[in-house]
Amino acid sequence: MLIIMKKHAEDIALDSIKEYLITRDFDIHQSTGANRTIIGVIGDTDTLNDHEIETMAGVSQVVRIRRDD
Repeated sequence: MLIIMKKHAEDIALDSIKEYLITRDFDIHQSTGANRTIIGVIGDTDTLNDHEIETMAGVSQVVRIRRDD
């Protein structure tokens, strides 16, 4: 799963999302560019609610990565 943050998302919003994920035992990988920050979520993301994450402050989009089983 990728969580794409809004262009001018505040650090507190980013910290809140990272805490949300870490407390649910997910590993994260943050990639910060000139205009956007993307959080890669590592783990069984089937347990996460896309809509709940999309409504969090600073989130622009949630993208699920399909698994090839």
